[in-house]
Amino acid sequence: MTFTKPEHIVTEHIEGTGHAGRKRSLVKTLSWRTIATTDTILIARFITGSWTIGLGIATIEVFTKMALYYLHERGWSSLDWGLEDVDVDAQALELRPVH
Repeated sequence: MTFTKPEHIVTEHIEGTGHAGRKRSLVKTLSWRTIATTDTILIARFITGSWTIGLGIATIEVFTKMALYYLHERGWSSLDWGLEDVDVDAQALELRPVH
């Protein structure tokens, strides 16, 4: 879809702009799990008094919660809710180097 602004600048609406890719979701999953698992170890150690039990609990939950978070992130990534449409200068886009 092409739009003409009053200044006669042609812009192009790019569908899907702003959606997170799978790689970004995976990196966010891993970074968050590092923080959250450390929290789980410390809480379990505080409650049980045992580092072994804390590490055991964290070992199990790191895999289950990582999978759940990734699925949650991908689900949100497929939704347009809360994202704003983006219009770009079509001529500037054509001149942009491709990597």
